[in-house]
This record gives sequence, structure tokens and C-alpha cells, in this order.
Amino acid sequence: MGIAIAIRERNNWGMSRIEIERRDAVAIIRFNNPPKGYMNAAMVGELDTAVDALLADNSVRVLVFTGALKGVFVEHYDVSELVALSEKLRAKGASFSLDRPSPESAYHKILTKLEAAPKPVIAAINGTAMGGGFEFCMACDIRLAERGPYWLGQPEINIGILAGAGGTQRLVRLVGEARALELSLMGRTVSPDEAAALGMVHAAVDGPVLDHALAMAKRLAGQPPKAVAHIKRLVRSAVETPLSKGLANERTLFLDLAVSDDGHRLMGEFVAGKRTIRD
Repeated sequence: MGIAIAIRERNNWGMSRIEIERRDAVAIIRFNNPPKGYMNAAMVGELDTAVDALLADNSVRVLVFTGALKGVFVEHYDVSELVALSEKLRAKGASFSLDRPSPESAYHKILTKLEAAPKPVIAAINGTAMGGGFEFCMACDIRLAERGPYWLGQPEINIGILAGAGGTQRLVRLVGEARALELSLMGRTVSPDEAAALGMVHAAVDGPVLDHALAMAKRLAGQPPKAVAHIKRLVRSAVETPLSKGLANERTLFLDLAVSDDGHRLMGEFVAGKRTIRD
């Protein structure tokens, strides 16, 4: 074990806002921004540096994100920063129209990178994750939530805004249009067990959730990396890809794996009776 990256910026407690630990091929990334556990611009800057470094490191096969504070994954984005942004834009007389899409922020780009990354990304949700915090979770491939008095969801409408980092789009893909409308319009947050029942997370688990996430990460780290990357790419793009194109992509990447070193070797071991196809 060890620290993979030295993050330069420090918070008021003299600690990195993003802490990284390596356990073999798995990187554990902890959000650490006391006392409230908010996401903010400084944390986003550290997170961007960490994500780029970990995605470029071929020895890292799986990323696991969790909170460093007890009972908090990421509480939500720091609303005081949003108020400051509002005041700045209002002073300029800024107006917005769907004819002129707003550019992506650094946080938007991070979430897109994680979705598109060839490596699996797990959210080990160890506590409350609302607003921008839960939007981060939805950009991860796997979401495990620790049972407890914690709240998950998109309550932004309760302060007059909406989930602006993918919340209205990714939530629909997880729970369907009708449920996403109800949750978002009511600003309703849910417990880990209800989140699992709705499909917002894959499972609610008895704590500590990091143990469950690391067991899954270990299994994923042992899978052929090229197969992992191809499967993630195909599944992640399936909703937006016409079926005929998706099937063509699947056929092509199937054959790419069949001729790969790992694919050829592992299929040969199965035929020789040295390997089972079941887990």
C-alpha cells in the first residue's frame, strides 16, 4: 500500500482533499473536505489531477471512490460557490438559451472521463451523497451504498436549481423517466435501501462498504483488461447507438478479443478443461 499521487493543494486542515491509496492494481480515492464534506472548486482541481494520473497508469486496473469522513461520501456541491457564481453572472446581465449551450466545466469533464475510461470505476458510498455528490456516483460503473441514516439523490429543486452535472440525464437512465421526474421534481432523497430498490445503486450493504467494493474490485482487476475495456465501451454507448451500429461494433470487438493473447489463451484453457466459464 502507499500513496499513488502527491496532491499539492491542501485544505484548511493541512490535508489533501483527495487522498489516494494503492492496493495492488486497485486505487482507492477518498474525498476528504471537512467539516461538511462538500465538493468545491479546489477539490475538483485535485480530483482532475488524480483522475488523469490514475487513468494513465497502466498498473491501475480499477478505481474505487469513497468518502474519508464518517457518514459522508460527498454531501453535495458547495452552494456558497454557486451563489458566488450566480452573483457574478447576474452582475454581467448574463442570460442563457438552449440555442447557445453552456460549455462543460472541469467537473463535467471529469465525470465524462470516468464514464469513457477503459477501467471500471466503483463508488463505495459510505454515507450521504446528494446533488453533485450523487451525480458523481451515477457517473461510476458500479454503485454500492452502505446502510445507515444516509441520504442519496437530487434535491436541488428545493433551493431553486436543478441537478446540473448530469443528474437529470443519468438518473433517467438508471430509474426510468417516471421515477426520475418524481424524485427530481419533489427534491426527494432516499435511504440506501430504497436507492437499491429503485435501481439508483446496485446494492445496499452492511458496512463497511469499502470492504464490499474492494472484493468486487479485486475480481475486476483480475479480468482481462482489454475485454473489460471493450465491454464497458459497448454497454456504456448502447443507449445512444443505433442497434445496427451497436451490433456491428460488438461483432468487431468480439473478434478483436478472440485473436488477443488473453482471449486465445483463456479459451484454450477452457477447451482443455483447465478453466470453468462460470464464476
